[in-house]
Amino acid sequence: MKGLLRLAGLVAFLALLPAANAADASGTWKGAFDFQGSNIPLAFHFTIVNGAATGTIEGLPSAPAELHDGKVDGSTITFWVNTDFQGQTYKIVFKGTVSAAGDQIAFTFGTDDGSWSAQMTVARSADTAPATAGLDVTGTWKGSFDFQGTSMPLTLHLTCAAGVVTGTVEGLPTTPAEIHEGKLDGDTVSFWLNTDYQGQTYKLVYKGKVTAGQIAFSFGTDDGTWATQMTATKAM
Repeated sequence: MKGLLRLAGLVAFLALLPAANAADASGTWKGAFDFQGSNIPLAFHFTIVNGAATGTIEGLPSAPAELHDGKVDGSTITFWVNTDFQGQTYKIVFKGTVSAAGDQIAFTFGTDDGSWSAQMTVARSADTAPATAGLDVTGTWKGSFDFQGTSMPLTLHLTCAAGVVTGTVEGLPTTPAEIHEGKLDGDTVSFWLNTDYQGQTYKLVYKGKVTAGQIAFSFGTDDGTWATQMTATKAM
């Protein structure tokens, strides 16, 4: 009987090993893959919490591309992203194996319909790896954008808690305009708002890359008929 109990305990312990040994892929990883004879560099920014992977990829046509359904299971990391190529949006599915040393990830990836695929190996990068973890957009940000030859100043009042961003934007025709579905994912902040112009209501979609003291925004109508860019600086 004691032998059976010891065996049962060993089996239970071994069953827990994959979770205990789950790879920590948090940080920045860099590598390159071949696309039609060209070397395409990519930078992966991962945050891993309780087996869930979030973050972005830089270097694809739509950059930064946000991770979806990311997870880490043992030494395997999986996720998908959307990216545009020649006017069409593609869903790219990634599956990677983290090396035993934890310093490389071997990826296979491609379109979800299997029409294109590639491979690449990325290495852990020391630069910027911890930088995105402490980013916070809470505060007042000011910038301006060009609209039909006129410089339009905007003031953004943002509050961030547990990755959720709320607040208002001043300077649009409808002011203050309330932010909807705001979030901070790694170094990317995104939200949308409604504003009126010449008697019509427009939904404006914002996406910004956060660095120390600045946010580089691209934004425009959700139907793509108008878009612009601006850099907002944190007010002291």
